[in-house]
Amino acid sequence: MKKLYIKQKVFSIGEKFTVTDENQQPRYFVEGSFFKIPKEFRILDENHREVGVITKKIFSLLPKFFVEVDGEEMITITKEFTFFKPKYSIDSHGIDVDGNWWDMDFDVRVHGKKIADINKKWFTWGDTYEVTIVDESFEQLIISLVIAIDCVKADESAASSASSS
Repeated sequence: MKKLYIKQKVFSIGEKFTVTDENQQPRYFVEGSFFKIPKEFRILDENHREVGVITKKIFSLLPKFFVEVDGEEMITITKEFTFFKPKYSIDSHGIDVDGNWWDMDFDVRVHGKKIADINKKWFTWGDTYEVTIVDESFEQLIISLVIAIDCVKADESAASSASSS
C-alpha cells in the first residue's frame, strides 16, 4: 500500500501540480497547457517521462475529457444533460468510482476489487488530495483519474462562475 499526495499550487499560471509521497518527495509532475487548444494536462513521472495525458474535447455539445495512460485511452469523463445539478459519467474498462467523487471522497475499483481510496484533505493551502493506492500496478491510472476529476471540477467551476457574471 502506498500513499501519495496531490497538491495544487494556488497561484500557478500554467496550472501545475506536484504529486509527492509521504516523505514529501516528488513522484509525479502535472503540467497544464495554458494557451493550447484543446486544453491538456500531461503527467510526468519522477524521471520526467510522460505517463498520462488528460485532454478536453473542444467540439462537443457537452464537456468531455479523455484520459490516456501510457499512450492508451483508458477513461472518458462526460457531462450529462441535466437542468439543475451537474452530473458526469465515467466510462472506462472495468473501472468503477464509488462514493462522492465531486467532493473528492471516493474509492476506485476494478471489477469490484478496491484498488485505491481518495480523500480531500481539509484546512490546507490549495486543494490537497490523499491517494491511498492498494494495488500499485494501477498507480499511474489512479493518479491520472484523480487529476482528470480535478480538471472536470475546475472546468465546471469556471463555467458556472462565467455564467453567473
